[in-house]
Amino acid sequence: MKKIKIGSRYVGEGEKTFLVAEVSANHLQDYNRAEAIIRAAAEAGADAVKLQTYLPDTITLDCDNSYFQITQGTIWDGTTLHKLYETAYTPWEWHPKLKEYAASLGLECFSSPFDETAVDFLEELDMPAYKVASFEINDIPLIRKIARLGKPVIMATGIAYLEDIERAVRVCREEGNEQIVLLKCTSTYPSPHEDMNLRVIPNMAEVFGCLTGLSDHSMGTAAAVASVALGAKMVEKHLILSRSDGGPDAKFSMEPAEFKQMAEEIRIVEKALGRVTYELTERQKRSREDGRSLFVVKDVKAGEEFTRENVRSIRPAFGMHTMYYEEILGKRARTDIAKGTPLNWEQVE
Repeated sequence: MKKIKIGSRYVGEGEKTFLVAEVSANHLQDYNRAEAIIRAAAEAGADAVKLQTYLPDTITLDCDNSYFQITQGTIWDGTTLHKLYETAYTPWEWHPKLKEYAASLGLECFSSPFDETAVDFLEELDMPAYKVASFEINDIPLIRKIARLGKPVIMATGIAYLEDIERAVRVCREEGNEQIVLLKCTSTYPSPHEDMNLRVIPNMAEVFGCLTGLSDHSMGTAAAVASVALGAKMVEKHLILSRSDGGPDAKFSMEPAEFKQMAEEIRIVEKALGRVTYELTERQKRSREDGRSLFVVKDVKAGEEFTRENVRSIRPAFGMHTMYYEEILGKRARTDIAKGTPLNWEQVE
């Protein structure tokens, strides 16, 4: 698929990279802070903001046994899943207000639902697209329910093997939904650059025949900007007002000035990528005058032979093409030619 529509914007071939600011848990359970993040996203050049829609009891169990302890060497180790999500979830009553606020700033707003009740809730709000988070890519019933809605399905691949991606994409297509965006993702927080394997982005586009992008948890702008050069059509980054505010996602989130820098760099890269063409711009055509050509570099009398001492390939490019150099040598001058004169065929016998 060449492009898809999310709200009033298009994502895909010929369009600017779709930049998504992930609000996640960075609101710290403060509605005004959530609005401030959305406002900062608009000012920093985002196209959309993304929420997360779940309740602690819909995403996991309130259970303290070993299965529910976070012990994978993450920034959240030492607590349970339920306790983490109690601090991280976005109150559902905020969603309609945040979506409306985003729209007032010219931003699209969509969300990641984490269970079927969240999908039903978001559909009541007429969300323009749905994101399947990395850790839900194996929740086939959830993906099938989302796909049936006929809206864009954006899937992060942070914990997915190739067969997981194949299965998720196949489920969407079984439901008649081709509006798929696959986001390369590395589900470590923050992501080491050496683990990101951005070259997967164009490969996924080729293998699955769909749009691809990057869900980026690395620090800085480099990976996101590079992904655009590799064909990413969507880039998602967590946004926080200040990492010093703390919170579950603070350590791998971008501050507004950083997001703005990323957006500006991506827009520059888009211009620089251009299109496949061997034509020259008008400026380049003028610059050709500074190229090489054949010049007389010593005074030459009529009848005198052209030699390597009196004809050379030099700048600028007002003389005949250098490909005639060997052909010219040994021929004679038709007239007197002064040093510094561009050579042309009328001067050659």
